Amino acid sequence: MQFAADTADIDVYMARSAGALSALPERRPVDLDWLIGRWRAALQAAEVALQAGSHDLPAAELRELTRRLSDERAATLHLLEGLAGDRNSKYLLVRLVASSWDAKRLLGVPTDVKALVFNLNGVLIGSAAIHAEAWRETFDEFIARRIERTGGSFAPFNPRVDYPQHIHARPRLDGVREFLASRGISLPEGTPGDAPGTETVFGLANRKNEALLRRIDAHGLSAFEGARLYLEIAQDAGVRCAVVSASANTETMLERAGLTSLIDESVDGNTMRAEQLRRKPAPDTLLAACRLLGVTPQQTAVFETTPDGVRAGRAGGFEFVVGVDSLGGAALLRAEGADVVVADLGEILSRRLAA
Repeated sequence: MQFAADTADIDVYMARSAGALSALPERRPVDLDWLIGRWRAALQAAEVALQAGSHDLPAAELRELTRRLSDERAATLHLLEGLAGDRNSKYLLVRLVASSWDAKRLLGVPTDVKALVFNLNGVLIGSAAIHAEAWRETFDEFIARRIERTGGSFAPFNPRVDYPQHIHARPRLDGVREFLASRGISLPEGTPGDAPGTETVFGLANRKNEALLRRIDAHGLSAFEGARLYLEIAQDAGVRCAVVSASANTETMLERAGLTSLIDESVDGNTMRAEQLRRKPAPDTLLAACRLLGVTPQQTAVFETTPDGVRAGRAGGFEFVVGVDSLGGAALLRAEGADVVVADLGEILSRRLAA
């Protein structure tokens, strides 16, 4: 039987993987989200093959193959449990055993929710720092030239102050305008084709984009632990997912973080500019995501990291608003009306498993 051959192949793969994992250097990072997802795909393929052949197989052979698959699943759990236990990540293993019904329950959202909309930065990936450094490089270079040419005094870009006040959640061109205004500087708009670094709004925006992409190429971009798993479980449950971000590089960041196949739609800085969508706390971007997904806000849960994001969810009439707080602002998110506040998406899975 083809299934028996497939199962034998999986047995060999399991043995090889066990040896490979045991031989890994202690300090080599292991992407558990990815590893568990691949094992789940292999086990599901074997289960589907078994179900497909169940009407043709002799009863004794069917029982034997079912037992072998069960043993294989248990062996896989045991193998991965050591990795997960070392990182307090045992909740990740649920993906190996969750059924479609379990998947919907594990998401921690109302049962009638049909779609999820995520703020990209801070919920799925941690890109704020790399964005802030790209902005710092761009503006410090510009400020240095301006001081040298005019003899004036201008404060350099401060990532801790200027990024949240003038840049965060704004499309790139708006970020340039806001920062320059904070320093009393006015530049011509220029055109989208301005060379990076040209002293126009578009020129500085293009310079920032260049700096950002160079950093992503050099350092890569990773999803938060638990984020990919959460999206995979949503996919298992048949719940559609979208991301919202003011960055025009949203698609690139999703691709580099390995999340593209798990996101159905996105609303990014390009969309905001083309459709003249207001930034949060206006609900425009979240409502645009619903339109793309073909759902109503009353069928959708949103995941936001800031008070403005939570306000946008409430203003848009969304059924369920999750505050994701990794910086100690949980009280503010609750005060704005978040239905639940968690540190990350993995915490939702942990809570549901403990319930």
